Amino acid sequence: MSAFLRPDLLKFAAYTAHPQTDEGVLPGIIDHLDTNECAYDLPPTLKEKLTWQYQQEIAANRYPDGGQETLKAAIAQYVIATANCDPHTVAPQNISVGNGSDELIRSLLIATCVGRSGAILVATPTFSMYSILATTLGVPVVTVSRDQETFEVDLQAAQASVEGNFDPIRIVFMVSPNSPTGNGLTTAELDWLRQLPEHILVVVDEAYFEFSQQTTMADTIARPNWVITRTFSKAFRLAAHRVGYAIAAPEIVQVLEKVRLPYNLPSMSQAAAHLALAHHPELLATVAEVCSERDRLMSVMATFPGLSVWPSVANFIYCRPVQADIEQVFRHLRQQGTHVRKTGGGLRVTIGTPEENTRTLAHLEKVLESLQG
Repeated sequence: MSAFLRPDLLKFAAYTAHPQTDEGVLPGIIDHLDTNECAYDLPPTLKEKLTWQYQQEIAANRYPDGGQETLKAAIAQYVIATANCDPHTVAPQNISVGNGSDELIRSLLIATCVGRSGAILVATPTFSMYSILATTLGVPVVTVSRDQETFEVDLQAAQASVEGNFDPIRIVFMVSPNSPTGNGLTTAELDWLRQLPEHILVVVDEAYFEFSQQTTMADTIARPNWVITRTFSKAFRLAAHRVGYAIAAPEIVQVLEKVRLPYNLPSMSQAAAHLALAHHPELLATVAEVCSERDRLMSVMATFPGLSVWPSVANFIYCRPVQADIEQVFRHLRQQGTHVRKTGGGLRVTIGTPEENTRTLAHLEKVLESLQG
């Protein structure tokens, strides 16, 4: 009956953003700490401005701005200001805007691999969408491991893959800080990326830049084969609007513009991104609190017996129970109302409000004591 469908996709497990059911969850407060969103909504005053724009400026019967030039210009100015780089090095021609960074990843795969032999290289555990999107497009995925203690990439295996893979490596994807482990790129990893030949595209995902303040902008400006991807879904509080952007050489951006879908970003999403950039000091004021709360959680969680906790420079913490079954810990936390992400052999806990974080600590300590006792 389904002979017309690709057999590999029939067997493929799709990405699941949230558990499908709340069955077994005890009545009470539910803390959604599983998707690395910002814990705070837009301030009411900014929501009112967006509402006014929809009522007064956006015609629902008209397509959105398909070129997005004014938004690209605003993003370029933000990039320049936060990277402390020469104002002439980043312009709208260096920016491509996507429906979330996922669309940009997909466009990069289409621009480099689809229609010819070629594979991507990822170091696991990492952001799962690289492999998922590549698989849906029929692009082979080559994986290398990370050190189990530091989560540094196995660079020897990575170099061997670049030199000897049957399908030539077209893209190397790196996340800094890495999700789910929270560690930034090391000097050795950066040096390895820099020595890659120019026919390999280096994509550095900086979704958590506002928290880490670590960027590869200098390399991206200087190198024709480097791309940075970022998002408005984290520190800018716009997860509902799905706005991502890429920073790259104009030649790369021109091709991304060719393969993206027309009118890919709704008018309200563009308006929200404009508003967020105009008010970024106010919106990003919560970043300091998130980092402080992250450090508090790491410090307390490190005292829990039977729990390994790793340093993080993102808005989440990665941990692994060593004396209890991870599935049981995950399920018991969920029953208590604390929703975290089970991934990469561990648990990724998004930093929430101080109240949410305090409940998370109490629930985690209780769960570990009950399962290990």
